[in-house]
Formats: sequence, structure tokens, C-alpha cells
Amino acid sequence: MPADTSALATAHDPYAALRFRDFRLLMAGRFTAQIGEMMVSTAVGWELYERTGDALALGLVGLVQVIPVISLSLIGGYVADRYNRRQIALISQVILMALSAALTVLSLTQGALPLVYIVLALIGVARAFNNPAESALTPQTVPPAYFANAATWNSSVWQFASIFGPALGGLIIGATGGAAAVYFANVLAGSALVIALLLIRSPQRDFASRDEPPLVALRNGWRFLRDTRIILAAITLDMFAVLFGGAVFLLPVFAKDILHVDATGLGILRAAPSVGALTMALALAQRPPFSRAGYTLLWAVAGFGVATIVFGLSQNFWLSLAMLALAGMLDMISVVVRHTLVMLRTPEAMRGRVSAVNAMFIGASNELGGFESGVAASLLGPVGAVVFGGIGTILVVIGVARWSPELRRLGKLAGDEAVQMAERAQEATASPEGAGAD
Repeated sequence: MPADTSALATAHDPYAALRFRDFRLLMAGRFTAQIGEMMVSTAVGWELYERTGDALALGLVGLVQVIPVISLSLIGGYVADRYNRRQIALISQVILMALSAALTVLSLTQGALPLVYIVLALIGVARAFNNPAESALTPQTVPPAYFANAATWNSSVWQFASIFGPALGGLIIGATGGAAAVYFANVLAGSALVIALLLIRSPQRDFASRDEPPLVALRNGWRFLRDTRIILAAITLDMFAVLFGGAVFLLPVFAKDILHVDATGLGILRAAPSVGALTMALALAQRPPFSRAGYTLLWAVAGFGVATIVFGLSQNFWLSLAMLALAGMLDMISVVVRHTLVMLRTPEAMRGRVSAVNAMFIGASNELGGFESGVAASLLGPVGAVVFGGIGTILVVIGVARWSPELRRLGKLAGDEAVQMAERAQEATASPEGAGAD
């Protein structure tokens, strides 16, 4: 860690993490690659529905990608902890670029649909290895004092991509009349992350013992997460908030049958959570870190539940829009606190495995959240399903708050407090070199 880290951390700097060269490179590459991924998700759905006219074809897209992510993420986390993380991310990204090139060829030649799904499944496999390695790279590019600021900018990048990626994908499809150009554009977008990874100077090293058998390493990762109740509590909060607060999955029903708006209104409703999240992320970057991060996290998730309930009961478009934006804002607070906490409390040698479990839980809850919303809507109606989900979220907050008093007592996640927290979590207190500010 640079010698002047503590001095730099005494005053809040909204752009602190961005002053580190390697972090800027990683964010720039990640932003470009994520825009490409968002464009592809739009293009795949458009093309498959154009070719089949079958909604089931769209459902299979998520299924064939989430199965490898869930089943292989732990292995990907183990690999990220045993081998050079930058090299793993590089190899995975090159494979993702090759698979996007394959989608380009299949689109141009109207290739067989089973081949399209095979390529999509392979994309899921590559992401199962890429995501843990890439997530574990972030703490290697900034000192612990700036983890909260890094998590905020990282979340901002994702929200920007989630807003502009689908829109850009739609524009390219409209301009070219097909999805092939989008897939090829994603190849170029992925190359930006490859270049960024090649330019990163932070030393990369193997963190886990090569004498540790794979099954033992995986078991140790689970044991660490189980025994570190504060991290498990934070992940549980986010997982169940996503699982129960799945109002977004029922937006077409609310738009048509309850709010009585057209496709434009539906598009605005869909964009509201991302716009709210991005607004909050930019606001968090400008303000000092939370002094009571634990209580802030709990209240944010509880507020997310309340906003979900109000949205479910609302019959006014503008109130519903406001509640979706508020839910996105509160969810962003949860994401930033959780990501910062995971970075600070996880030893360097276990970052890959913990990131993998985190991604696996959240990814699974996204898919299951859609299923839960559909089942609940069939039993309780759309309003009852959303209100039920909001109440469930609040009950989870109450349960987690009682189960993890350490989370309630959690204080500041930045500055000297963050440095001390990270040092206690590490097996060795020496920080990676090369993260110095320009």
C-alpha cells in the first residue's frame, strides 16, 4: 500500500479509486465489455423471437446460460484462488470473444438453433470462470482504504452499461436489420477489456497453497463463508431481496392490465430501477462513506421492501415509476455496502471462492425470483404477488438483523477503519505492490 494512503484518506475524495491507474484501466475495459454483453442479450432475444415466434425460445436463453454459471462457479472460484487471476480473466475474455464471433457466423448463415443454444451455454461456462477472477482483481488495483469508493464506481459502470447497452444494441439492429452486427460489435468491445488486462501492472500471484486438494479448497471456502456470519448475512439480505422483490418480472402485466400504458410506458418502467440505481451510485461517490454501514444496509433493504409493496398497490403510473426508481436507489446502497464488506472481510487467498459463491447466490436468486413471481402471481394475482414479495423482504431483514448482531454494529467501511478491517482479514498484512496513485 502506498505510504501516503492514510493521509489521502483523511478527506473524502469522490474520485479516490479512479486516481489509481490499474483501477481506471479495469473500469474502462469492464465498462466497454459490459456494454457489449448487454447489447448481445438484447440481440439474442430479438433474433430468436424473430426466427421462432415462440416465447419459450426466450426462456431457454436464460436457462442454458445460468445452469453452467451455477454449477461451475465454485470451480471457477477455486481456479481464481489457485492461479493467476489476470491470466484467467484474459483467457476467459478471449473465449467469450470467440463465442460472440461464432454467434455472428450463425446469425449470418441462419445456423441451426441447437448450435445457437450450445454457444450460449458455452458463454455461461466462460463466465463461470471469468466472473470470480475478474471480481477478485478489483481489490488488487486499489488499497483497502478505497474499497468502498471502488465498489461505488464499479456499480456505476454496471448501471451505465445496463442502461446504454440494450439501447445501443437496438439501434444497431435497427440500422443493420439484423443481430450479426451486434455480435461482431461485442467482439470489439471484449477486446477493450483484453487490452486493459494486458496493461495492468499490479503484481499477480498465486494466493492459495498448491498443496491444498481441490475438494479441500472448496470445502474451506464454504467453511469460511459459513463461519464469517457478517458476510453471509449481507449476501443473504441481497439474495432474498432479489428473490422476493421480483416486481420487474411482472412489469408487462402491471403496464397493460393495471397502469394501462403502452410499450413506451413499459420501457420507461423497465428503465426506472436502473436510472434510480445509477443516480444513487453517483450520489454515493460524492458523499462521505456511511458511518454506520450495517444499519444503513438493513434500512436500505427494508426500504426496498416497502417500495415494492407501494408499487404493488399503486394504480398510478407516476407513483409506480417513482417506487421503481426508489427501489433501484435503495438496492444500489445494498450492493455497494455488500461488495465493500466482502472485499474487506475476505482474505486475499479466498476472494475467488467467496466471489463465486456471491455471484452464484445472486444469479440463482435472479432466475428463481422470476419463477417465484410467476407462481405467486398465478396464485395471488400480480398485486398480491408483489405485495407478498415486499412483505417477505421486510421479514428477511428482521430475521437477519436478529441473527447477525455484528452486522448491526458494522461501522465505517472506508479510511483507516477499512485498512484495519482488511488487515485483520488477511493471512499476511502486506498489500500488493503497484497500486500507487499517479
